[in-house]
Amino acid sequence: MVRKKGSLILCSAFLFVAWNALLLLYLWGPPIGRLGEGGGAEPGGKEEWGMGKGGGVNLAGEVIRLAEEVEVQLDTQKKLLKQIESHRAMWARRKDVGKREMEDRKEVKEEVVHQPQKLQPIKDNVDDTDQTRVKQTQRPVNTEALDTNLDHPQVNVPKEDIGENKLQTSPATPEVVIPILVIACDRVTVKRSLDRLIQYRPSAQLHPIIVSQDCGHAETARVIGSYGDQVMHIRQPDLSDIRVRPEHRKFQGYYKISRHYHWALQQVFNTLSHSTVVIVEDDLEVAPDFFEYFRALYPILHADPTLWCVSAWNDNGRDALVDPSKAELLYRTDFFPGLGWMLLKEMWAELEPKWPSAFWDDWMRQPEQRKERSCIRPEISRTITFGRKGVSLGQFFDQYLRYIKLNTEFVPFTKQDLSYLLQEKYDERLIKEVYSAPLVKMEELQQGGTLKGPGPFRVQYSSRDTFKVFARNLGVMDDLKSGVPRTGYRGVVNFLYRGRRVFLAPPEGWTKYDVSWS
Repeated sequence: MVRKKGSLILCSAFLFVAWNALLLLYLWGPPIGRLGEGGGAEPGGKEEWGMGKGGGVNLAGEVIRLAEEVEVQLDTQKKLLKQIESHRAMWARRKDVGKREMEDRKEVKEEVVHQPQKLQPIKDNVDDTDQTRVKQTQRPVNTEALDTNLDHPQVNVPKEDIGENKLQTSPATPEVVIPILVIACDRVTVKRSLDRLIQYRPSAQLHPIIVSQDCGHAETARVIGSYGDQVMHIRQPDLSDIRVRPEHRKFQGYYKISRHYHWALQQVFNTLSHSTVVIVEDDLEVAPDFFEYFRALYPILHADPTLWCVSAWNDNGRDALVDPSKAELLYRTDFFPGLGWMLLKEMWAELEPKWPSAFWDDWMRQPEQRKERSCIRPEISRTITFGRKGVSLGQFFDQYLRYIKLNTEFVPFTKQDLSYLLQEKYDERLIKEVYSAPLVKMEELQQGGTLKGPGPFRVQYSSRDTFKVFARNLGVMDDLKSGVPRTGYRGVVNFLYRGRRVFLAPPEGWTKYDVSWS
């Protein structure tokens, strides 16, 4: 039997190697075009997908077809690997059973050999009646112990009740003060941001506005000062250049931003002693329900240890990718969005000692900081950015940020039950919804004729390259940070495509992100 199992494993392994060899020969065959050459597949390319020179339309279709075929091959390989693993496990169990049988036989032989020596003194000193009496007095003791153990399950508290008692998600009480920290520098257009914040602020006492200014820009300081006691104006005192290695001199602005954030957050939590804060920058405009949104989600953030921030931003929040009739939809995301986000004092105490000298937002997205925690984000953004001027020189703004849709409908979040965002409930519902959705090909989605209803539909990816090809052709952002896609949760990116709900998802059974995908 063992020999038969071993042969099966060797056969499966041979098939797996042969399959990969065929796949490599296929991929190394005649080229159909490369990403980034003429077709604009790489960020910053001058031409859109399907608009390359000399038959570029076929290039996009061929790349999609190849990506889908690779997905099929990867799926087949995974099935082969599972078969090999299952047979290996069966073989190991068989060996363990055989080993135990040999040990049992050995013990029986030893017992038989030693038995006469044990029985001789018993026969001389104890009669059969006494032996029977001893055996009968021992049995009730063992039975009582078993009965006692069986009684315990009757007093167990249901798991759901424990979870509900542990995580209280009632609306925030009126006494909770949630300040707004505005990070400012040299943009006089901070006026647009402050005007909207003051316009939509329900209470100056519950939502004080603190404007922290770096750069020492006099004209911007005058604009902030014109608001009088409607805002608190604080100034970052250290305006000196930061010593950086020569190749990072062009990133001096990113170092100063990180220094400013550290100082401003220290002022909010340590000097002013607030327990939480919502951080916005001086080029963000907020939605009418901005304060309502954060006030309703404060209890959720405070109660669920698997959350570490609440963000007002949807990275895939362009008009065509969101449902305008579902302004109340909220999601968990493993990607730190920023651009209007809430932080608790307890989290700042964890982050502050190791705060980075530059690129603080990408640092927040690293596994060492995230620690498998998530943020809350909306279907429709509660902030938009109007600041083309900045350290990124407007490139990211022109490509993506200017197209984000700002919510205009007031949603009474504080009157809604938001407990569905707690991890246990959310994960169970998400997995069921995503993996019960029909699995479709890109061609079916793009043509649309054979699909019925508004979805949801699922497009599956198994590698970094197939994710990027599918994401780009579906119109969502294709970059990954520490292996996490923008807006992704458990690897799933949720959006609207031509009016249909789509899940761009990894295979069922996903366990963790691959940081090498970055």
